[in-house]
Amino acid sequence: MFKILHTNGLARRGEFTTVHGTVQTPVFQNVGTLAAIKGGLSCDDLREIGCQIELSNTYHLHLRPGDKVIHDLGGLHKFMNWDRPILTDSGGFQVFSLAKLRKITEEGVNFNSHIDGHRIFMGPEESMQIQSNLASTIAMAFDECVENPAPYEYVKKSCERTFRWLERCKAEMERLNKLDTTINKNQLLFGINQGGIFDDLRIWHMKEIAKLDLPGYAIGGLAVGETHEEMYHILDMVLPHAPENKPRYLMGVGTPSNIIEGVARGIDFFDCVMPSRNARHAFIFTRHGTMNLLNQCYERDMRPIDEECSCPVCQKYSRAYIRHLFKAKEILGMRLAVMHNLYFYNELMARIRTAIEEDRFEEFRKENSPKLDKRI
Repeated sequence: MFKILHTNGLARRGEFTTVHGTVQTPVFQNVGTLAAIKGGLSCDDLREIGCQIELSNTYHLHLRPGDKVIHDLGGLHKFMNWDRPILTDSGGFQVFSLAKLRKITEEGVNFNSHIDGHRIFMGPEESMQIQSNLASTIAMAFDECVENPAPYEYVKKSCERTFRWLERCKAEMERLNKLDTTINKNQLLFGINQGGIFDDLRIWHMKEIAKLDLPGYAIGGLAVGETHEEMYHILDMVLPHAPENKPRYLMGVGTPSNIIEGVARGIDFFDCVMPSRNARHAFIFTRHGTMNLLNQCYERDMRPIDEECSCPVCQKYSRAYIRHLFKAKEILGMRLAVMHNLYFYNELMARIRTAIEEDRFEEFRKENSPKLDKRI
């Protein structure tokens, strides 16, 4: 399923073949939590701006419209009119984000719904069942994402429990993929490495989950309180122990510089809400750094957002016009900004892939990693 086509240092250029199409890696996954990109983008828009994988959220879709509803309507691909791969996260991140509304046991997690407060139980089996109903291409294992920093003993126990949960996820997915009622009988399971910021726990956990020979492996529990330097250190420690012939996914990361640094360490998959979330507040990514379109200096600026960008927005609209839309609270401004930012991220990955193929990734990294995080 995963083929490494070329390497340049630790950076990898690959292809990941799935039942819903082949993905060129390194890849950025565009986050559509509720089966939609916040900001008014359609699936036709996603195809136009180069999106290869759409990511949706197990917990949120379980609450509404309901995973059984989506199953009965033909699965998530048919429901949202998307014909390329979909990755669903497991609901495990809600173990972290809804900390005040949950209780963790060996069996799983009891939640209070953030919508109406009703009680929900989700364990490894339930997460796999929901994701099977959604019929996504890639299902993520159910895990606990621990806040950084956290006490060593707690992280150790959590890490061990997450491994036991992964074994249960694998067994349940194998069972579900054999059922006649299952829409996607080729659904793939990615395991998630945890261990906080503790080198020994991260390495132990990666070695253990690697033994299960899963289709892919994620690094979770980062970008949740630690510094960028701590995150990069964990990647340096754990990736030598990740299977070389399987895709590696850094969850919830991040800035353009984070992505370049992750690729430099051997990461293949990324996702983050940052490009769409920031765009909805007029915070824009360009090849020369980041800009705030609400600034007064753009009031009469008829240049495109980024003069080097080929996205549909930069080909047709000016900074002045999009700033006006935000100031007038017209939803079109948000839509155009989101479209540009997601195009920028998808095109950044294409530029990274080309740099790896041409054995010039290190030069690309030195030029772009510091520049792309600068404020214009």
